[in-house]
Amino acid sequence: MAEFWNRLKHDFQLSIVMLVGLCAFIGITPYAIYRLLEGNYLVGIVDSVLVICTLGAVRWAWVTGDTIRPGQFLAVIFSVGTVMVANNLGVNGLFWFYTLILFNFFVVPPRQSIVATSLALVAICVLGLQPGAQVFESYYQMMSFIVTSSIASFFAFVFAFRGRRQREQLNTLATLDPLTSTGNRRTMERELTIAMAEHRRYGKEYGLLMLDLDHFKRVNDLYGHKAGDQVLVAVADLLESASRESDRLFRLGGEEFVLLLPLVDMLGLERAAQHLCTAVAEQVRSPGGPVTVSIGGAALGRQENWQAWLHEADECLYRAKHAGRNGYMISGLDSPARVLTVVSGTD
Repeated sequence: MAEFWNRLKHDFQLSIVMLVGLCAFIGITPYAIYRLLEGNYLVGIVDSVLVICTLGAVRWAWVTGDTIRPGQFLAVIFSVGTVMVANNLGVNGLFWFYTLILFNFFVVPPRQSIVATSLALVAICVLGLQPGAQVFESYYQMMSFIVTSSIASFFAFVFAFRGRRQREQLNTLATLDPLTSTGNRRTMERELTIAMAEHRRYGKEYGLLMLDLDHFKRVNDLYGHKAGDQVLVAVADLLESASRESDRLFRLGGEEFVLLLPLVDMLGLERAAQHLCTAVAEQVRSPGGPVTVSIGGAALGRQENWQAWLHEADECLYRAKHAGRNGYMISGLDSPARVLTVVSGTD
C-alpha cells in the first residue's frame, strides 16, 4: 500500500488517470445499471462499455507506466460514448458533454483534448440536424449548446494549458541545476538508485565518475563569481558533448560533477576519465588560463547502496587530487602512474 501511494505521489499524470477512472466508475456504473433495468439497452450497454474500458485503461497505465496512450484511448471512447448517449437521450444526454469537456482536458494534452472535444461537438450537432432527430428541441437550443460548450472548452483549454506549463516549469526546477542545466542532486540520487536496481536484477554494468575542477576557488577569488559561473557552464557543456548520449551528467554542488555511464566496464571507465581530463585541459579556459579537472571513478559492483558507490568514487577523486591533480584514478586501477599531466604549468 505504501508503494501504491508513493507512486501516485510522484507521478502526477498517473494519479490523474487513476482519479478520473475512479470518478468514471462511481459516476457511470449506477446509470448503466439503471438504464439496463428500465430497458434502455443501447445506453446501458454504452455506459457499461465505458466503465469496462475505463478500468482497462487504468490498469494499462498502472502496469506499463504509460499515461499518454491510455488517456488518448479514454478520450476517444468517452467522446464517442457521449455522442451516442446524447443522440439517444436528447436534451438529458447533452448534460454529459460538459463532463466530457473536463474529462478530456484532464486525461490528454490540451491540443489533443480540444480536437477530441470539438469533433464530439460537431458530431452531436450533425446528428441533431438529421430529419426526425430529437437531440435538440430547436435551433435556438442547439446554438445555445454550441456557444456554452465552446466557452467552457475555451476556459478548460486555458486552464489545462497553463497548468501543464507550470508543471513542466516546476519539474525543471526540481530536476535540473539552474546554472548548468545538468541534472541536480535529487535527479542524481534517483538515477543512481535505478542503476543499482538494474545492476542487481539484470546484471547491467555501470560506471561512475566524480569530477572536481582544480583550484576553482582561485577563479572566484581573483576574477569574480561571474567568471566562475562561465567556467562551470563551459565545463558542463564540454562534459556533455564529450560523453555518450546514454551517459548522464549531474552537478553535485559547487565545482563538483558526477557522470553516470551505463554499459561500461572498469577499463572503459578509465578511458572515459582520460578522455574527459584531456578534453577539459585542452578546450576550457578561464581568465587565468587553462582549466583542469581531477576525476575519481568506480565501477558498480557489490556496493550496498548508491551512497557507498558514490563514496568509493569520491575517495578516488581525493587520491587523484593528492597525487597532483589534473588526472584521474579509478577504483581497482588507481596506481599513481594513471595520473595525467596533460597541461604543463597548471596549478
